[in-house]
Amino acid sequence: MIDLRTEYLGLKLDNPMVPSSSPLTRELDTVKQLEDAGASAVILPSLFEEAVEKEQKQLERYVHFQALGHYEAESYQPMPEDYSSELDNYLEHITEVKKHIDIPVIASLNGISRTGWIEYGKEMQEAGADALELNVYYIATDPRKSSEDIEALYLELLSDLLSHVSIPVAMKLSSQFSSLPNMVQKLQQAGAQGVVLFNRFYQPDINLETLEINPELQLSDPSEALLRIRWIALLRNWTQMSIAATGGLHHADEILKALLAGADVTYLCSVLLQKGPAYLSTLKEQIIAWMEEKEYESVVQMKGSVSQACAIDPSAYEHSNYYLALSNYRSKMNNA
Repeated sequence: MIDLRTEYLGLKLDNPMVPSSSPLTRELDTVKQLEDAGASAVILPSLFEEAVEKEQKQLERYVHFQALGHYEAESYQPMPEDYSSELDNYLEHITEVKKHIDIPVIASLNGISRTGWIEYGKEMQEAGADALELNVYYIATDPRKSSEDIEALYLELLSDLLSHVSIPVAMKLSSQFSSLPNMVQKLQQAGAQGVVLFNRFYQPDINLETLEINPELQLSDPSEALLRIRWIALLRNWTQMSIAATGGLHHADEILKALLAGADVTYLCSVLLQKGPAYLSTLKEQIIAWMEEKEYESVVQMKGSVSQACAIDPSAYEHSNYYLALSNYRSKMNNA
C-alpha cells in the first residue's frame, strides 16, 4: 500500500494535493466536492486588504453624507439592513468551511500594510483558520527602493503578524529576488513555517484600439512548473521550512517532479478550474501507479530524492544546464 501522507506547516495531510486559492474554494459546495475527490487541505481565496479598505471608505462617505443630511448626494447608496462587509463575509466563510469539512483550511491574506495584516490575520485565526498564507503581491517599480528595502518589507510584515497569531504562517514569494536562497533563510529566521513558490504576477495588456491598460487573467501552463521545480530542488537542503509548489501543475508528471525536487505539497488551481474537482481522484491514481512502478513506498521516501543535494548531477540545476540545453537542442536539429 502506497503511503501518500505528508506534512505541511506542521499539519498532517493525507496526500500532497492541495487546491489553492480560486473560485472553487470560494463556495462551500465546491470545497466539499474537493474534499470528497481527495483534497488534503484547501487554500481559501485571498482577502485583499485594498478591497476591504475601499469598502470601508465607501461606508465612511455614506455615514458622512447621512450626517450632513445630503440624502440625494450622488455618492449616496442605501445600506441594506443585513449588510455584511467583505471582511465579515470572509470570516464567516472560514467558519462555515471549518464546520463542514474535516481537512485543514488555510486562509490567504493579500496586503501591504502592517496594520491590516495584523488585524485581519488575528480575526482569521479566531474564525478557525488552521494556517495563514501571506501573499505580498508587490512589484518593485520605485528606483529609489533597493532590494534590501523590498526584503525588509516582507520581513517586517511577517514578524509583526507572527507576534499576534499562533497558527502557522507561510509566505508566498515571487521568483524575482536577487538571492532567493538568502531571502528564504531570512524568512525562516523570522519565524515563517513555510514558503510557497511562486506567485504569478498577472500581466497588463495594452488595448490597441482605446490605448487603455487592461488587466489580463490567464490560467497557468505546464511549462511554468519547471521554474518551481528547479528552485525547490535548489532550496530543499537549505531550509527546514515547508515548501509548497504552485503554478503550472496540471498533470501527475509535474506533481511527481515537484515532490522529487523536495516539495511538501503541490497546489492545484488552473487544472481544477478546467477539469473540475473530480480530477483530483484521477491525479491520485496516476501518482500511485507511478510510485508502484518505481518502487517508492511513500511520499516521505520520495520527497527530495532528486533535489540538488541528492541528484546524480547536482550541477544540472545550475548554469551548466544552459549549455547542455543548447547542445541538446542543436543535436536534435542536426538529427532531424
